[in-house]
Amino acid sequence: MESYYVTTPIYYVNDEPHLGHIYTTIAADVLARYQRQCGKDVFFLTGVDEHGQKVQQAAEAREIEPIELADQVVARYESLWPEFSISNDDFIRTSSERHKAGVQGMWRKLENAGTIYKDFYEDWYCVPCESYWTETQLKDAGRWEDKSCPDCKRAVEKIQEESYFFRLSAFQDRLVEHIKANPDFIQPTSRRNEVLSFVEGGLRDLSVSRTTFSWGVPVPGDEKHVIYVWIDALTNYISALGFPDKDINKHWPADVQLIGKDILRFHAVYWAAMLMAAELPLPKRIYAHGWWTVEGEKMSKSLGNALRPADLLKEYDADVLRYFLLREVPFGQDGDFSFTALKQRYNSELANDVGNLLNRSLAMLNKYSDGVLGEVNEEQDMDRALIADIEGMQMDVAQALDRQAFHLALERISVVVRHGNRYVEDNAPWALAKAGDDKRLATVLYHLVETLRLVAMQLTPFMPTKMSAMLSQIHGEEVNAEEMTAALHGGWGLLQAGHQCSRPQPIFPRMD
Repeated sequence: MESYYVTTPIYYVNDEPHLGHIYTTIAADVLARYQRQCGKDVFFLTGVDEHGQKVQQAAEAREIEPIELADQVVARYESLWPEFSISNDDFIRTSSERHKAGVQGMWRKLENAGTIYKDFYEDWYCVPCESYWTETQLKDAGRWEDKSCPDCKRAVEKIQEESYFFRLSAFQDRLVEHIKANPDFIQPTSRRNEVLSFVEGGLRDLSVSRTTFSWGVPVPGDEKHVIYVWIDALTNYISALGFPDKDINKHWPADVQLIGKDILRFHAVYWAAMLMAAELPLPKRIYAHGWWTVEGEKMSKSLGNALRPADLLKEYDADVLRYFLLREVPFGQDGDFSFTALKQRYNSELANDVGNLLNRSLAMLNKYSDGVLGEVNEEQDMDRALIADIEGMQMDVAQALDRQAFHLALERISVVVRHGNRYVEDNAPWALAKAGDDKRLATVLYHLVETLRLVAMQLTPFMPTKMSAMLSQIHGEEVNAEEMTAALHGGWGLLQAGHQCSRPQPIFPRMD
């Protein structure tokens, strides 16, 4: 069976889950669900990053141990993900013994490759970003006067300590060559160009251990040093697969690693170089998505507009939020979360289009033939055109999701739904019933129900709960869309004459 491996970044435990976290995780979940429907052996990984100085500081501020803080935040994630129908196969914690073994295994690989050496580090460090900066870099970015981080604009601090270093500079040419030879390795293209420019500008060796705090994975054989949190965190993608003790080739390299644009450099440069040094394959694609604002303003606690997932779920169905987040903005671009836009898109595309097609089709089937599908008789051009549109949709959705173009996949499905509603008007089943044209009526109603089934299958990865309800009405019995096989995901004509459908029940009532 062909495998498919998708990952989210592991989320910091120094803060609660927010909109950005659910955005990345929902995107990964859609990819995982779609590939499962296609019959692949899917491994979907998410988790939390528990180590590092900023986590230790956040715990100290609360007067608790770091592991206590981590346990509290992990509990929130583990309760939140089922509410959003997240179907992850694993949840990795960097405090777990299996992960520590993976990190120390990676360290030994880097050490054995001759890419680790000990020296003395003296420069600037951003605790929130866990990133190092030289005086020159701060000056070039215009951040020298206030000694602030070029990325997050918060204060950097001077670090002076003995440190192990990773020979990142030795991989500059190989990284440039790989990025140029593999255009899909970093997406979207704007981010690829950004990374390429950064690498071509010159790479410095990377300080990869700390001695000023203890919350992390010790360096093997030198336990006064803690392994740099990014070496630690990035290894999660293979420690979850059993590295270094198990064969990871079944799922590694990852098909796609989804991340926020703020951590692109760590993945596309540090992670890639680490894998090269360890003689492990690089992921097939690293995809960096954009950030969300709320009603045109940057999310912040001070403004009180930081959207908490739990609050959103009090007002909106999880499937509707899943749909909106991936429909509203091209993945990779920044987007604005507008409640007005959410309601407009819901009413126009889900209530008016999908819901209307479902309700009117099943209502007419029950009215004119007691909910039972009849024989398909001679097909007309408009019937064949509808089938061709659906078959085209299936191919187009597959291609769109293969490049993480979620909004295009949903737009293509919407095209078929609108086609289905036009098909109703063009064929006027009520007029066929009045004229006694039972053969044509049966053919039209069959085409409508089969269209609904295939639309629902394409929408299932995006809205698993809503589509389970929709498919249950079409199949006349309770259906769990998550458990549907690849065969049920297939082409036109699965439903047979004599099949009994249920009466319609509103799935997408209009939103005021």
